Amino acid sequence: MSKKIVYGFLIFLILIQFIPLDRSNPPVSEEIHIPGNLKPIIQRACYDCHSNETRWPWYAYVAPISFLIVKHVQDGREEVNFSTWDKYDLDKKLDILEEIEKKVKKDKMPLKQYVWIHKDARLTPQEKEDIMRWARNYHRLLKKQL
Repeated sequence: MSKKIVYGFLIFLILIQFIPLDRSNPPVSEEIHIPGNLKPIIQRACYDCHSNETRWPWYAYVAPISFLIVKHVQDGREEVNFSTWDKYDLDKKLDILEEIEKKVKKDKMPLKQYVWIHKDARLTPQEKEDIMRWARNYHRLLKKQL
């Protein structure tokens, strides 16, 4: 490999550090109701991508990995944002709770690559069962409002 290619690549890596990315945590308008004993579990396993309370690690500021992390958070917040629960209508809330139960049951959430880096986000079988039970019960409670 020629020195020009190596230097060009290094310059490229330096320049992409200056591309602005939105790593903001907008205000919480209304959080989803999570019982006290379950809240810390859901916060550590879900909130970095599915809330406005994202903990941005140091590597979220280093390109090119920062592009991937910011995209994951944006996608996660679009899918469901526990910090803006009041923005969803009742049908959407019911759909979200069903999806939570399904994805936790099938080990689709939290994402494997997230758990690989954030070991504390790994859910035990009991924690999964607790989350699924909560989602089911909350779903039943909201369904009564129809």
